Amino acid sequence: MSNVHPAFEAITSAEIESLGVRVEEYRHRRTGAQHLHIAADNPENVFLVALRTVPHDSTGVAHILEHTALCGSDKYPVRDPFFMMIRRSLNTFMNAFTSSDWTAYPFASQNRKDFDNLLDVYLDAVFFARLDPLDFAQEGHRLEFAESDNPDSDLVFKGVVFNEMKGAMSSVTSQLWQKLSKYLFPTTTYHFNSGGEPADIPDLTYEQLVNFYRTHYHPSNAIFMTFGDIEAAEHQAVFEEKALHKFDQLHQKIEVGREKLYVSPVRVEESYPLSNDEGQQEKTHIVLGWLLGDVTDLEQSLTAHLLSGVLLDNSASPLMHLLETTELGQSPSPLCGLDDSQRELVFVCGIEGSERERADELEQAVLKVLQDVAENGAPYEQVAAALHQLELQQREIGGDGYPYGLQLILTALTGATHRGDAIGLLNIDSALEKLREQIKDPDFIAGAARKLLLENQHRVRLVLSPDADMASRAEQAEKSQLAAIREKLSDGEKQQVIQTAKALAERQQRKDDESILPKVGVEDIPPELPKVEGEQVAINHSKVTRYSAGTNGLVYQQLVTTLPEFSDEERILLPYYCQSLSELGLGEKNYLEVQQWQAAVAGSLHSFTSQRTDLDNLNSQTGHFILSGKALAANQAALSELMQATMEQVRFDELPRIKELLLQTLARREQSVVGNGHALAMAAASAGFNRAAADGHESGGLQGLRQLKALVKTLDSTQGLEILAGKFSSIHQKINNAGRQFLLIGEEEKLAEFTEAMAPLANGKETASNRDDAPFAPRKVQEVWVANSQVNFCAKAYPTVPMTHADAPALAVLGGFLRNGYLHRTIREQGGAYGGGASHDANIGAFRFYSYRDPRMGETLKDFDASVEWLLNEAHEDQQVEEAILGVVGGMDKPGSPAGEAKKAFHSALYGRTHAVRQEFRRKVTEVTLADLQRVGKTYLQADKANTAVVTGNQGRDAGLALDLHEEKL
Repeated sequence: MSNVHPAFEAITSAEIESLGVRVEEYRHRRTGAQHLHIAADNPENVFLVALRTVPHDSTGVAHILEHTALCGSDKYPVRDPFFMMIRRSLNTFMNAFTSSDWTAYPFASQNRKDFDNLLDVYLDAVFFARLDPLDFAQEGHRLEFAESDNPDSDLVFKGVVFNEMKGAMSSVTSQLWQKLSKYLFPTTTYHFNSGGEPADIPDLTYEQLVNFYRTHYHPSNAIFMTFGDIEAAEHQAVFEEKALHKFDQLHQKIEVGREKLYVSPVRVEESYPLSNDEGQQEKTHIVLGWLLGDVTDLEQSLTAHLLSGVLLDNSASPLMHLLETTELGQSPSPLCGLDDSQRELVFVCGIEGSERERADELEQAVLKVLQDVAENGAPYEQVAAALHQLELQQREIGGDGYPYGLQLILTALTGATHRGDAIGLLNIDSALEKLREQIKDPDFIAGAARKLLLENQHRVRLVLSPDADMASRAEQAEKSQLAAIREKLSDGEKQQVIQTAKALAERQQRKDDESILPKVGVEDIPPELPKVEGEQVAINHSKVTRYSAGTNGLVYQQLVTTLPEFSDEERILLPYYCQSLSELGLGEKNYLEVQQWQAAVAGSLHSFTSQRTDLDNLNSQTGHFILSGKALAANQAALSELMQATMEQVRFDELPRIKELLLQTLARREQSVVGNGHALAMAAASAGFNRAAADGHESGGLQGLRQLKALVKTLDSTQGLEILAGKFSSIHQKINNAGRQFLLIGEEEKLAEFTEAMAPLANGKETASNRDDAPFAPRKVQEVWVANSQVNFCAKAYPTVPMTHADAPALAVLGGFLRNGYLHRTIREQGGAYGGGASHDANIGAFRFYSYRDPRMGETLKDFDASVEWLLNEAHEDQQVEEAILGVVGGMDKPGSPAGEAKKAFHSALYGRTHAVRQEFRRKVTEVTLADLQRVGKTYLQADKANTAVVTGNQGRDAGLALDLHEEKL
């Protein structure tokens, strides 16, 4: 183990060869705080401190405390140190999370000075938070008069978390999980919504928040976790000096108890709000959930994961096959699978797009499948394939979403939270080896199915049905509650509401002394953008670009073709062709046999398209089709064979399967609207500028969702399916006729062997360039899209310039400048939205404002305009420009996984965004001045050039129409 600081004692350590790390566990002698350090030869150091938080109601106390703790501390008594540090930092990750039984504060940075700065601020925020009542009012909830200084006007609830959770609980998937948890966990903390139910959040008092902080935010209840090349003892010295030496042991053990188990299955019905506009038919969700035991029992947990994989991994898995093909519903539930994020494992399966009266039939069908597995087990090849997928997940080095170190930390956190073997959750090689032996016994999976599911009486069947009036009832209940509160307010209490609102507004406008916070500056930016270099070789007259990378025994490869010319109809169908390609039969094999083939040899196989405009011309774009796969190195030749069969033998004659896939896609896209509303609104607002922007709205945006709905309606007849299959076949033939090139990523000593195995994929055809220069007629966009949402997502967009234009660097910096200096305060703090900001997309030439989970609409759109006035007419400081520059450069320099970095380098170069081009852009970003920002703001952000789009619910429709927005129906 590393040297240990005297304030700590070493507990245990383990080398984990498959991850290339050493994990060390320590305990703080005085308080009992745990420190888990993952030592790695990686300059991206990660810190996280987690507190076990166990709420006993749905007021959102843990969630609101997470927000409020970041609003000022003893050492840093400024109003907003968290968001201030985001812009004074070169962090690669910075956030805070509230889970169902822990709250965590993580960050990552590649710069040691920056890491030390952030660590100082985070430790003070967590252990010495000021918890100002006004911050509680801002972040949690408060009462205000609709006309802020008029006590005769209506009362309204405001608060960031209040509106965040209104948005979160607009998601049917979130409601489904919360309602299932309510019954699966009748007695423990998971019974409640840790994020907060909007109806319950106003019940939380400031005193309750402070009391929760005093017991839960104590080092005795804390887990410190670190990753990277800084030694554990160095971290411990900082923990001790900055925080721990000020505390004694807290003799109060905070933990989640074991759930009281049912003696027989429970069947319940609940409702969710759905507007009449969407229709109520076939909108019911039916799910079955089980508790499978303690998550800290590694062997039991892996057995449950393996059983879940055998049952649900792919379309050939028996339970997934039932859920995909049953006529009782449209597609499998989004909750299907095993959840291991809580004290006890949860297994869920079910369907959506059903009717409540089909629940008995579905339950019997599921139990019949489980009975069959319990009696007959599963074919060894199927079990081995599921175990293969578990091994792939264990070996793969991530880092393309979260930093890799944070992924490992979060994996271990579940074990640490419940005082189990956190290291064991990372070091699973020996447990996997044991499973390899156990699955040779034909009764192993059968026995697991019997014990964990079939004979397990702690089972809940939830039927969640739509209710057309539920949203209006909830809205009316809130209004009635507010009216009753207002009726009881004395004149003095009304004045107190007005005074609190005024005090908060004054606090939000106050200019804090930011100089007390540490910072990095432009001088700390590394001079060079990180560079990943590959080499090009030829196989059968086709180009292979290959990268040597530390992939921990995995290989990644892609077949790439230039997109040929397509008709408008084919272009619309392209995303659905791509989604179907790797999900259909091949040659003599049907799709079920192919699914098993894929599970046995590949970690994933999927296709997609990408398109980018020219570096200097927004009206010309190039696109590519990509078939992408990954596998263990030992299976690389088999992966190449599978990819070849996919391109040469795909069967478009499996018509029911094609319909099934499109129904599943439609269900997922509909569910994603309220989670991704800001991006969808920005895409809609930009769609009138050029072909590239319109394509984005059409392929992945709201226009595409509307087209998919129309397409699905044509599939009820065999003729409609045959026509669609014929169009897919035509698209496939065009792609197969295009020349191919390849991307290959693996460990250096294997690259030559891998390249040789890919030779049969080369078709010997010349790779041609095919630019889309079709004329495009720009159009004005003023739209309101009505979805199933309780909150708004607002966007404004302005046409701008491509990446190599002289103004592009300043436009990139301007987004952060407006967010940091104006939009964060007006949209989030004052307006109550969960988020808001601005950014420049040089690929489509659009500067875009957005808000996320926003209670307002017209006022937010005015705030977008007001930010431009603020830019042009107010006095600003050079430091504000520097902070915005740091944000752009930090985003460009943010590392991904070894494979992800190679993919990024290849695909950037494919569209002319070479390292040299990106390096030059980055250099110009660092030279942007305030004058540049004001110049581009004045040039491009002109009111008459703005396009507007809003995603809202029924409650916001009239407000949108009153703003002269045209209603667009999904």
